Amino acid sequence: MKVFSSEYLFDYSWEEVSTANWRKYCPWNDKSPHVIAVDTLSREVDPSTGILRTERLITCHQQAPAWVISLLGGSNTSHVYETSYVSPSEKRVTMCSTNISWANILRVRETVTYQPDLTTSSPGHERTRFTQDAKITALCGGWQKIRTKIEEASVERFSENARRGREGFEAVLEMSRRVFGEEREREKDKMR
Repeated sequence: MKVFSSEYLFDYSWEEVSTANWRKYCPWNDKSPHVIAVDTLSREVDPSTGILRTERLITCHQQAPAWVISLLGGSNTSHVYETSYVSPSEKRVTMCSTNISWANILRVRETVTYQPDLTTSSPGHERTRFTQDAKITALCGGWQKIRTKIEEASVERFSENARRGREGFEAVLEMSRRVFGEEREREKDKMR
């Protein structure tokens, strides 16, 4: 098993980040063209905790090496199952995802959290801490060298996708702030 971990500070409030998170794969994000579809399977609020729980299926186009597809079968379309929890009282978003496609060969378990960063935030300049951890396990029986190579290559690809994902989400956050700011100004003008 290999582990990928990263942290990042977004110069946006938790409210902005947790709201924009639902638009992470929209047309404003040109860094994630591999995401073909995001389907919401279920969404419910726990009446006792106020936590919003959402299950989604994310469909991606991942370019697998041709030799892998010819040897193992499958296609370049893959599916990821994601469960997210939004706790408004704790100001915490937790997203847990796992691959469905190729799960008999490679298991990827990712956990992402967004929380206010209290150490660097100040009034009028709130920041949100993003943490990401992924456990990547190749399931190739006793072939340790092959398993290690698959895990190393997967961590490298995961790292690159994570970097592009953060860049794309920054664009979504920027556009969201602008669009919602313009809408607030229009509403203020109507009230005058």
